[in-house]
Amino acid sequence: MKNKYTRVKLGCYTTNVSMAVVGNLPPVLFLTFRSLYGISYSLLGLLVLINFFTQLSIDLVFSFFSHKFNIPKVVKFTPVLTVLGLLIYATMPVLFSSSAYFWLVLGTVVFSVSGGLSEVLISPTIAAIPSENPEREMSKLHSIYAWGVVAVIIITTLFLLAFGSKYWYILALAFSIVPLLASVFFFGSEVPSVETEGRTLRVKEFLKDRGLWLCVFAIFFGGASECIMAQWSSSYIEKALGISKVWGDIFGVAVFALALGLGRSLYAKFGKNIGRVLLLGAIGATACYLIAAISNIPVLGLIACAFTGFCVSMLWPGSLIVASDKFPSGGVFIYAMMAAGGDLGASVGPQLVGVVTDVTIASPTLTRFAVKLGLTAEQLGMKLGMLVGMIFPLIAILIFAIIRKAERKKQRLL
Repeated sequence: MKNKYTRVKLGCYTTNVSMAVVGNLPPVLFLTFRSLYGISYSLLGLLVLINFFTQLSIDLVFSFFSHKFNIPKVVKFTPVLTVLGLLIYATMPVLFSSSAYFWLVLGTVVFSVSGGLSEVLISPTIAAIPSENPEREMSKLHSIYAWGVVAVIIITTLFLLAFGSKYWYILALAFSIVPLLASVFFFGSEVPSVETEGRTLRVKEFLKDRGLWLCVFAIFFGGASECIMAQWSSSYIEKALGISKVWGDIFGVAVFALALGLGRSLYAKFGKNIGRVLLLGAIGATACYLIAAISNIPVLGLIACAFTGFCVSMLWPGSLIVASDKFPSGGVFIYAMMAAGGDLGASVGPQLVGVVTDVTIASPTLTRFAVKLGLTAEQLGMKLGMLVGMIFPLIAILIFAIIRKAERKKQRLL
């Protein structure tokens, strides 16, 4: 049985690495797009919003209509869409630079569809493969995503350093090899069938369960806590902290991803008591956001950005674990609802940071206040944006405390 699904597992793992590419390459290129095409911070943040809103739309479709799809075929088609999206994203803005933003949006929409399909279908596909410890298999899947992020950040940073930002499109094209490899793994393999709500409880019964909405809120705030730092740390470290892009991306963004992968890998190997892990992670993330935002010591701010990765490492996959434990018969519906909650948080949070930054830059009052603090308006805007970002893990503390309380009550009953 293990050998039977080896190619499927490799396809799932490679698809998650593809998601690391499309989720983390654009933010590292934000300042490149700003300098080459004059795109504002709000529009850059809007790319993130478009990304996750598209994924959210896919999540909602599969929440209610997953039984209408041939799941194994959709799983196999997912990386093909990623390749197509990256091709549009990399080539069209270069060929038609006057409308570069339009093509960036179009490419983002296409590979975001694949991202939504991946979130909804890859986790339940892994869960459907027989395993002695499904919880750790789920953590392993998400840890591979994090290690993919590490590779994307380091490769991108070194490429831009060696060849210059004007050749960013070559890098994007090269990364399309990853989803192409995923397609090769899926081709001819047997994808296990997964449960859809058409064969489980009715959707209305799930939607009436308060426990489901608690899990959705958990992944909403957890997803926002992770993605705000993941999407904005590259620009924040360079502009707000004044650290060069190379060192900031390697020791800030890449170490953030490294810490993200380390946290998930440790849980995959030793993990238990997910409620406690989630609560401590939210507390740590709140502290990291605060330090990054208010510290006037660049290195300390850099360390806070990087260590956030470890704190938020289990907030997204941990919420999935809680939901799958609570609703073992939920199948694709539960994963789709959770993906919708996570994508909503991952879209609202980063966009809010971009809006706060642009509003600060445009405000004469805040600009004068920035001067009094010895900052530029851009630096103050990003710091205020980071403070707003802190709200998400702060609220998550309350939600995860409720989950932890329920977990301890369940343990006592056992």
